[in-house]
Amino acid sequence: MKMIHKLAMWLMCSIGFCLTGYSQQKATRVTTLMGSRWSITIVAADSITAEKYIDTVIAEATRIEYLLSDWKAETQVSQVNRNAGIAPVKVDKELLDITRRALYFSNLTHGAFDISFAAMEKIWRFDGSMTELPTPEAVKKTVEKVGYQNIIIDTVHSTLFLQKVGMKIGFGALGEGYAADKCRAMMQQKGIVAGIVDGSGDIGTWGHRPNGKPWTIGITDPFDPLNVFAVVPLKKGSVTTSGSYEKYAEINGVRYSHIINPATGYPATGLISVTVFGPSTETCNALSTSLMVLGKREGLQLLKKFIGYSCIMVDDKGNYISSPGFKLKKYKL
Repeated sequence: MKMIHKLAMWLMCSIGFCLTGYSQQKATRVTTLMGSRWSITIVAADSITAEKYIDTVIAEATRIEYLLSDWKAETQVSQVNRNAGIAPVKVDKELLDITRRALYFSNLTHGAFDISFAAMEKIWRFDGSMTELPTPEAVKKTVEKVGYQNIIIDTVHSTLFLQKVGMKIGFGALGEGYAADKCRAMMQQKGIVAGIVDGSGDIGTWGHRPNGKPWTIGITDPFDPLNVFAVVPLKKGSVTTSGSYEKYAEINGVRYSHIINPATGYPATGLISVTVFGPSTETCNALSTSLMVLGKREGLQLLKKFIGYSCIMVDDKGNYISSPGFKLKKYKL
């Protein structure tokens, strides 16, 4: 599943993002939130106002981080994890709601998407420290602790309960997309007409460039990460990429993706990059992770259920596959 990093996807200043007069109306700030790099751009009447609203976005993203983080001991998610197999934990309705949406994707994908994959973090490390594969026994033991069916939501008492000792949930495949959506909605409610919230490649945009054209993104070429293989006008608001080429473990000359198949306990194979476009960043986030695990055939079938969403996939043989209706050849460099 998708962890902290969500594939480097960059906004294209070189093709009209920085236009004459536009710099007087916008501010962009790069910061660290939710354990990763965020870039926030706000278009306002003047730069002071834009900077003020960037502060507001950062405050909202920080609030969500303290709601969803499983690596901060004081959060509700960490409390739920500590009480796995012991007792239900009372949590905010907001956490119940995002957990319910996560379980919707789990049911829809038959477990290819599963926030309880977090139990596998102990045996797979993608920080350069792994020198050998976990044993089959270790993988099997960890998979036994994974299973969205054992995540119990009690809406009456507002509690979450993980039924098995050793279970753990994590929102790395939803959290940043959710935060980008919340921040975008907040800015729109405050009358900000245009902007970009980029949470480590989970990108939510609204409005358009000063010339009336949509924001434009470049999609990183997984075989040549310093370049892009496509430039795409972002007409539908959000885009997220899941990829296996930047965060991985290389053992005995074999590269293992950080995106884990929850059913097997082993890294997903076949696809090395999936980019999903659509209205909701959170949904794009969940879909891109799910497609990486499902593969191109099942992934395209899943995507058909989501009206208004499209994708570009790259497999490990260098083939580019786009969903019906998405004409990649129009934008390829």
